[in-house]
Amino acid sequence: MPAADPPQRAVEVRRSARRRRTVSAYREGERTVVLIPARMSEAEERRWVGVMLDKLAAQESKRTLGDAELIARAERLSEQYFGGRARPLSVRWVTNQNTRWGSCTPAEGSIRLSHRIQGMPEYVVDYVLLHELAHLLVPGHGPRFWELLEAYPKTERARGFLEGVAAAERMPRVPAAREE
Repeated sequence: MPAADPPQRAVEVRRSARRRRTVSAYREGERTVVLIPARMSEAEERRWVGVMLDKLAAQESKRTLGDAELIARAERLSEQYFGGRARPLSVRWVTNQNTRWGSCTPAEGSIRLSHRIQGMPEYVVDYVLLHELAHLLVPGHGPRFWELLEAYPKTERARGFLEGVAAAERMPRVPAAREE
């Protein structure tokens, strides 16, 4: 599966006359909400949005699943969607997969997930895990393979998300306009 960097989330800034000094931020679905005092200038707003996005990213990176949690998650997903038939011996994050989201070696029972999906929505990580788990049962991408993945209700949504990320990565980079 081709890989790409995660897309940027939409940011919504909410100003409050009751808020005097504090700035806070949180994730709300696919967007980030930043709460700031109403009196802040646009320059202060831009600075604080950057600070809060960095702070949230740092918090989220600390919550990234470790390899032990990944195997437990894979086992839970296998039980839930494949009746426990897909049994990986190892599941781990790797940093050398820049053209795939994940890979599987059925003979070894090993699954590797690209570090590039860390931070993507849980349903996307679950889909990639299920995709690789399905390869433990069916090696290729034939009709039997896709029938297995039909059990996961968010397959199409996750595939669309990953296709969007890959398409965004292929877009030409336009230099940012300079402020005068």
